[in-house]
Amino acid sequence: MSILNAQTLRLRGWAPKAGWLAWRNYDFQLTTYAVLLTFFGLAMAYSNSVGSSHLALTINSPFVRTIMWAVVAVVVLGLTTVFDYKWLRSFSWPLYFINIFLLLVTLRLGSGTGEAGSAARWVVIAGFQFQFSELAKIIMVVVFAAYLADRQPTIKSPGTIIGILVILVPPWILVMLQPDLGTSLVLVATVCGLLFMSGASLFWLGTLATAVAAAIPFVWNAMADYQKARLLTLVNFWADPSSVDTQGAGYQISQAKLAVETGGLAGKGLTNGNVDLPVATTDFVWGVLSEELGFIGALVVLVLFTLLIWRLLVSAWRSSDPFAMFLACGMATMIFFQVLVNVGMVIGLMPVTGIPLPFITYGGASLVCLAAGLGTIQSTNLRRERPEW
Repeated sequence: MSILNAQTLRLRGWAPKAGWLAWRNYDFQLTTYAVLLTFFGLAMAYSNSVGSSHLALTINSPFVRTIMWAVVAVVVLGLTTVFDYKWLRSFSWPLYFINIFLLLVTLRLGSGTGEAGSAARWVVIAGFQFQFSELAKIIMVVVFAAYLADRQPTIKSPGTIIGILVILVPPWILVMLQPDLGTSLVLVATVCGLLFMSGASLFWLGTLATAVAAAIPFVWNAMADYQKARLLTLVNFWADPSSVDTQGAGYQISQAKLAVETGGLAGKGLTNGNVDLPVATTDFVWGVLSEELGFIGALVVLVLFTLLIWRLLVSAWRSSDPFAMFLACGMATMIFFQVLVNVGMVIGLMPVTGIPLPFITYGGASLVCLAAGLGTIQSTNLRRERPEW
């Protein structure tokens, strides 16, 4: 290989790596923060197992199942780290259509315990429930990153913004039909965050925001009644006084705020929470965490999330490959938005939308998909040219 060809490949991000020396670029901080957050998720799963009818160490308990999913997540993290992320850019469109297919399968075969018995969000695979909308978040980060990386010269044009919205609409509609308002909002937030960090024209972003605001009445009419009631709790606390469990969003938020307030500085201790939270393992797990671990425990978790997002942004900043940069920015945006909305929901500053708290909320699909996303970022780190000093 000539020196010229080697330099050309290096500029394109396809330079051959020096074997194990590439692991010098591995971001151990990023993995450490994710692992620590997962331990907090295991603690919450254990607490919820003890507080429910399950014994903590039975096969069907949230705690044991979370351990099993955590093991799978570790394997997925390792596999995606050693996998060359550049192939994802080449296969972004096949991944997009696979994502559409999986979301269609969810609508056809999915089941759930959703409000009014109408939710179809989970598909059972080998006895495990899997939520393909969680996988959709990661796949769409890949698709959006590939799209923006291919359009660097025209990133400020309105055509680029229109194009990414056209890509967004089909999966967004399919997720809304499940119905899954939370995931649909995450997809929109990821697009907005990526466009902003890509340097897209603020004028056209403002125009987009205006168009979104104008579309709100149409989206509102398409939403399920329970979703409308949940959103109304932001302006009217008891707008949703009842649901299938006779405990609507108003009751849930009031109990979640009570849990946060009674947790105090150091909390009541793991498994000692006594505030009734109807969906303690999922939507309102932050309430359980704040009650049992207190302000100190909650602050530690928020600091870990901040450090995790910071390391993702550092990965983006250090990358010379636009695709790798957008991958990291997309992951950072997705995690930040979910943390912001979930915590805000528990303390009454955000409407109840069903957005999980990454690593903490009980659910294997979310944990495994997050591991896949973080592993992909580690793959970009390993294949980044190490700067010479």
